[in-house]
Amino acid sequence: MSTLPGNGSVRPITRWGEDVMHRVNKPVTDFGDELQTLVADMVATMNAAEGVGLAANQVGVDLQVFVFDCPDKDGNRVQGVVCNPTVELPEGKDRNLDEGDEGCLSLPGAFTKCARPDFAKVTGVDQHGNPVSFEGNGLLARCLQHETDHTQGTVFGDRLSRKYKKRLFAEAEEFAPDYPSDWPVSPMIEHEDEHHDDHEDTPAT
Repeated sequence: MSTLPGNGSVRPITRWGEDVMHRVNKPVTDFGDELQTLVADMVATMNAAEGVGLAANQVGVDLQVFVFDCPDKDGNRVQGVVCNPTVELPEGKDRNLDEGDEGCLSLPGAFTKCARPDFAKVTGVDQHGNPVSFEGNGLLARCLQHETDHTQGTVFGDRLSRKYKKRLFAEAEEFAPDYPSDWPVSPMIEHEDEHHDDHEDTPAT
């Protein structure tokens, strides 16, 4: 059973290249009805896009907030809403890198390897202003880092070498016709020669 707010409306996902995706977003200071509607819509949009996380700037809103519904390394499902997130990562001998595949709902269809610490802890407040803290490993660690990055205007392509970034954008261009400009309001266009099989078990954030 989901602990995330429901009854939201699906919004179009903002793509890389839009200014709101590449600047530090504004801290959340108003926890009123407008934020509650935004968070519910973000959850609905994340679910419609079959993602495991979504930040506000991914629906074009300049605020430091993200939602997530993501399994950790052991398959435990973790859900939450985080406003004004701060991420803590292991250092020194406790720091181990996971070089798994990563994708972003704002560059749909494209994935590449992106090295990140295999454990992360994020603190902040929820949509009501109450303190929250989430931590974990595996995909959850990647998700928490990826979404916190979004609130700071960083996309995971910024963390790639020129070679991997070029390959990522080439893959995104190949798949672009599958994703209408208002996706996931309008669903992805399916083709008989489905070419997403290589990453069907790698959800994007």
